[in-house]
Amino acid sequence: MLWNGAFFRNFLPLSALIFLTTFFSGCKTESADSNEERLELDNDYYEFKGISLADHGINAMVMLPDETANIGASTKPEVIHTEGDFKWDIHVGPNFHLHIEDYGDYTDRVETKKKELKEYGHFKIRYLIDEKDLILYEQTLIVRGSKNASPTVGYEHKSYHVFGQKVIDGITYELRSRDEGYEKVIIQLMAKTIKSFKPIKEK
Repeated sequence: MLWNGAFFRNFLPLSALIFLTTFFSGCKTESADSNEERLELDNDYYEFKGISLADHGINAMVMLPDETANIGASTKPEVIHTEGDFKWDIHVGPNFHLHIEDYGDYTDRVETKKKELKEYGHFKIRYLIDEKDLILYEQTLIVRGSKNASPTVGYEHKSYHVFGQKVIDGITYELRSRDEGYEKVIIQLMAKTIKSFKPIKEK
């Protein structure tokens, strides 16, 4: 007897075929999802130190990597802000640049960013952290070469980025890495910094 499609059609009821098809399709999807990389941030800030942004117009504390974090961090973070402006830039040495921007009562900054990323035709986006107020993603350039292309055209360009939002005193602040991104280890530290961004409690 041949075990072919005719056998299953003749001996298995339609409901059983639907069940088997759904079962195996579901297994395939679940297996693919289980192989996706996901990052979890711990709450240990032993390589960080807190600074107040109150003197720079934001009623918040933030934890920044210190010199023991091994990223070339300077001992004193630099906050760049022009009074009356809605943008801040925090530099911790040459390898850590966090941009902060005041978006008032707009509370959908992460959702809007994800929509923008979905429209990026030249990049493949893979989320390593995907939360309501924080995303950390891998961005890979999709290279479409040709016979006349340079030998380096096929090189895979990959970078890591983080984007978050926090509400302080009713104001939504967007916090993100620079446009060109960083190595994954830097972005993970930056994500922890964004997580730590909290209002200063009055005594």
